Amino acid sequence: MPGTKTEAAFRTIGELAADTGLPQHILRYWETRFPQLRPLQRAGNRRYYRAEDVALVRRIDTLLNREGYTVRGVQQLLSGEKSAPAASGSATPVQVQSPIPALKAIRALLAQALIEDAA
Repeated sequence: MPGTKTEAAFRTIGELAADTGLPQHILRYWETRFPQLRPLQRAGNRRYYRAEDVALVRRIDTLLNREGYTVRGVQQLLSGEKSAPAASGSATPVQVQSPIPALKAIRALLAQALIEDAA
């Protein structure tokens, strides 16, 4: 189909904004807050996002807008992943952990504290 790009193709900031539903100014702001997000910049400061950049933008969007992380929390999460040894070549399967079990444990502790406080 004409006009569609492969997953590996570079995306302009306008294309990425349209794909993700995020405004362009948010994408530019995230570049200032997340050093891992570095699209190529050509003449006139035109940004070209690689497939890795697109995946990172989607991950940041999920963490901030769906899972409730703060910008600082996402920064810490991403910087912690970068400091982990990356010599194996396959980076994501081991490093990506869900915060859900820890949050459930905290919720259980808080519920127990409320029960004890009410008694």
